[in-house]
Amino acid sequence: MHFLVRLAVFLSLCGCSNAQGQTKEEDTEEVKIEVLHRPENCSKTSRKGDLLNAHYDGYLAKDGSKFYCSRTQDEGHPKWFVLGVGHVIKGLDIAMMDMCPGEKRKVIIPPSFAYGKEGYAEGKIPPNATLMFEIELYAVTKGPRSIETFKEIDTDNDRQLSKAEIELYLQKDFEKDEKPRDKSYQKAVLEDIFKKNDHNRDGFISPKEYNVHQHDEL
Repeated sequence: MHFLVRLAVFLSLCGCSNAQGQTKEEDTEEVKIEVLHRPENCSKTSRKGDLLNAHYDGYLAKDGSKFYCSRTQDEGHPKWFVLGVGHVIKGLDIAMMDMCPGEKRKVIIPPSFAYGKEGYAEGKIPPNATLMFEIELYAVTKGPRSIETFKEIDTDNDRQLSKAEIELYLQKDFEKDEKPRDKSYQKAVLEDIFKKNDHNRDGFISPKEYNVHQHDEL
């Protein structure tokens, strides 16, 4: 995966607007999931904090009109996002839990788990719209905010991330990038990470500040 995609997730720069106008109606509404295809061999399923790669098409449930097609956006590349953290609308976060790579689903998402009373004009989604998505999942990998990645960065195992540790982690990713970056750019990225994540300004990023999405306890 391209370095800038990983970096954007690391910095929590969400690429999609989260659901708007959610209310107590969530208590009575639910996301409906229909599994269209599930591979016989499935050794790993998606969980909160995982990095997913998927294609999905979005339709208005009332008339079937398409408002989004990932295959026609950004040269048709499947989308990367972290599951369960608001990078996509809440209904998709729910609908894509426990999926296998290669699985296909059709899901119905009520307004309270989508764009609510406000709608989303840019996406041609009217207020109070129920949405339907057809989803095909390609890959499930550990996400940048997973406990596994935290441990990978935390080379001295002291349960906190120093600037030196994150700088080393970034340097490895910079080396994989197709566009070489100079040291000043790398330094700016490092400072931005600490500005956004080191909330108590002690020079370290704790598991809580890093917002680890745990599969196991630290």
